[in-house]
Amino acid sequence: MRVVFLDDVENVARAGEIKMVADGYARNFLLPRKLAAAATTATVQQAEARAKQIAKEQEKIDEGARAIAEKLSASPVAITARAGEGGRLFGSVTASDIAEELGKRGAGAIEHRQVILDGPIKEVGTYTVPVILTRNVRTEVSVEVKAEGQVEAKAEGE
Repeated sequence: MRVVFLDDVENVARAGEIKMVADGYARNFLLPRKLAAAATTATVQQAEARAKQIAKEQEKIDEGARAIAEKLSASPVAITARAGEGGRLFGSVTASDIAEELGKRGAGAIEHRQVILDGPIKEVGTYTVPVILTRNVRTEVSVEVKAEGQVEAKAEGE
């Protein structure tokens, strides 16, 4: 079935796109949730107009995000965590920790889903972490994980 997407559907299409989808997917999921409409001449014209409007709005959002991206990639983000001997952290540094630190640096409200980590960081060191600011703007942030507990660990061992 040929449908016009009225809203973004993750990993499928963006609002305003016209695509062929399985009949059952359209009837049982997209149409009842008003995420898409059957592609008629009228809905196609409305979708094209809406796509132009969304593109203009997205460009404005992207301009602001590019400025934030330059600010974030300019200097590394330092995160201090308790660590034992050998640089292993007692806990870990997660995407939420990095997002919180980026928010403090004036990046606005960054959600943990925007910080792309393969897994939690469990060792002291410098890491390059990709951050998705908008659907079109991505940046890489340098994250320095520093040990806070090395002095404490030595004192306990004596």
